[in-house]
Amino acid sequence: MSEQPQPPVAERRPITTTHHGRTRTDDYEWLRDKSDPAVIAYLKAENAWTESRTAHLADLRQQVFEEIRTRTLETDLSVPTRNRGYWYYGRSFAGKEYGATCRVPVADPADGPADWTPPTPADVAPDQPALPGEEVLLDLDELATGHDFFSVGGSAVSPDTTKLAYATDVVGDERYTVRVKDLTTGDLLPDEITGVMGGATWDRDGASFYYSTVDESWRPDKVWRHVLGTTQADDELVFHEADERFWSGLGRTRSDRFLMIESGAKVTTEYRFLDLDHPEAGWQVFAAREEGVEYSLEHAVIGGEDVFLVLHNASGPDFEIATAPIAPTPRSEWAPLIAHDPAVRLESVDAFAGHLIVHQRSGGLTQLRVLPLDADGVADDYLVKFDDELYTIGSGGNPAFDQPTIRLGYTTMRTPSSVYDYDVAGRSLTLRKQQPVLGGYDPDLYEEHRLWATADDGEQVPISLVVRKDARTAGPVPVHLYGYGSYEHSIDPGFSIPRLSVLDRGAAFAIAHVRGGGEMGRRWYDEGKVLSKRNTFTDFIACARHLVESGWARPGAIVAEGGSAGGLLMGAVANLAPEGMFAGIDASVPFVDNLTTMLDASLPLTVVEYDEWGNPEADPDVYDYLASYAPYDNVTTRAYPSILAETSLNDTRVLYVEPAKWVARLRAVAGADVLLKTEMSAGHGGVSGRYQAWHDRAFSLAWILDRLGLAPR
Repeated sequence: MSEQPQPPVAERRPITTTHHGRTRTDDYEWLRDKSDPAVIAYLKAENAWTESRTAHLADLRQQVFEEIRTRTLETDLSVPTRNRGYWYYGRSFAGKEYGATCRVPVADPADGPADWTPPTPADVAPDQPALPGEEVLLDLDELATGHDFFSVGGSAVSPDTTKLAYATDVVGDERYTVRVKDLTTGDLLPDEITGVMGGATWDRDGASFYYSTVDESWRPDKVWRHVLGTTQADDELVFHEADERFWSGLGRTRSDRFLMIESGAKVTTEYRFLDLDHPEAGWQVFAAREEGVEYSLEHAVIGGEDVFLVLHNASGPDFEIATAPIAPTPRSEWAPLIAHDPAVRLESVDAFAGHLIVHQRSGGLTQLRVLPLDADGVADDYLVKFDDELYTIGSGGNPAFDQPTIRLGYTTMRTPSSVYDYDVAGRSLTLRKQQPVLGGYDPDLYEEHRLWATADDGEQVPISLVVRKDARTAGPVPVHLYGYGSYEHSIDPGFSIPRLSVLDRGAAFAIAHVRGGGEMGRRWYDEGKVLSKRNTFTDFIACARHLVESGWARPGAIVAEGGSAGGLLMGAVANLAPEGMFAGIDASVPFVDNLTTMLDASLPLTVVEYDEWGNPEADPDVYDYLASYAPYDNVTTRAYPSILAETSLNDTRVLYVEPAKWVARLRAVAGADVLLKTEMSAGHGGVSGRYQAWHDRAFSLAWILDRLGLAPR
């Protein structure tokens, strides 16, 4: 009788640390050194173990992958966006991992803003131009050739439309290299800027651009100006943010009149502006930073007067919008335009020549508010209305200051992503495109609901749920429950093609909108961070409990999923939830060793995260609080559900060592059924090609279906 294969066992190499008189012992910190061959060998052994333990799911994985692929229109293009005499759009091609960015000239630029109807191709063939006069700006599949990983951090066409600056990462560590393409010849210029965070922002003259770099802890701290034809060593340092709690970044207003440098911590911001109409004035601080005061700037022209729109929280936690002169201006001189309303979280404001657009949320849903502009100033505002109970609305692809329409994105949990143009003057919506779902998808086969769970402290926590109507005929169903709950980031309801592979097998999908996110306003965020972080975890457990008690979920048939900070949620829930509540937990790039990370100021993002998690090095109360819930520190001998941990070797946001240590301890202490899957050539977002990503998602979904009892036996 052959021996059953055994999971890898990480060697114990204990180290002890002491803070505030508290001593911790860590057996697996040695896994942090990825230059150690023993570490790579261990990760590969875990991958092999994961593959062997999921070998019975190989056929299901392939089936789910094929379902994703065959439901997707593989050769397609986005709705073109007009800017500076061109229509810009993206293309995808059947069989290619990466697409292309393209443009065509506007047919009659002399029409000005009169005609903003995007061109539509009669047919899209992979080997033919999608539109007459198509110019391929970037062939991403060609650029990715020879690389295991490839990502574009950003691309920007110069104001005179003759050059393209684009940033690429071929490792996954989000440190980009900027190159410049001459669009008149197709040649690359000799300029090459390395170690860039994100992309580039052009100066008005198109002869120079700005970019940001990071310090040793991966904090964007410097803004540089590069003049074409010179070397990176000659670049001008424009700004250095010396405070380690703050990061910096640069952008240009839609009006093209101002460059802005933002310095931001989690709860404090400061802006500098450069007036390109009067560059001799130099960079000016609009309003000096004040602890706890957040603001952002946008340039608008209202009633013929140039003003700054100031979105700020100085008058209330859910923000208000004020106007201010184009000059350094103290808070006492900001004039309210939209007053603070505790029922409405104002998130951003965009200015155009003829209107303002406010992105806001109320009652747990996103909203879009329109403020028309006329000769007298701001006319009466109103909301763009949709009829669905659950939806997500937002604007995007609106680069032109003088455009008369607003490009909108709209989706629900059963409505594929839809692109609309909204005519502000006529108050009318035109559907430009809805995401194709091949194979006869019928949204009427599904139903979506907003549910409310009661948290431990009595708070009502929203849940968004979608399920096939016919799945509920026999009673409660298996549920795939997703959560995040950090950084005021909202997980809004939306459509997903891969999710259909779960729904069509009889499970429901639900989102627990737990505290720490931003779904219910700033209070929702404040009550789920620092010394209130445990609310995030107990909210999620309350949502799972409500799904069972209200008859939606079959007891013991819930699989939880979360990634990054949502992976911390998964780790905490694994320790705190009643035994038997979850059939499985899928934790992607999980932040599960947060106490170790927050004690080491040299690690990426630690110092800038103090406002989110607290500083355990300086504050013993914070240390004790983090130690009370940190997933790695709180592994016990309890019975854990099956756990799948997924990570990437080159992740700079949540280092691979966190899930590696967590898995080792879960297996050693609790004998848990736990799997670790490490992508050896990827970063925080996982693999980069779309077919690779579909295979990755199929792997996770097959495991989830298996834990839900929906995999073939």
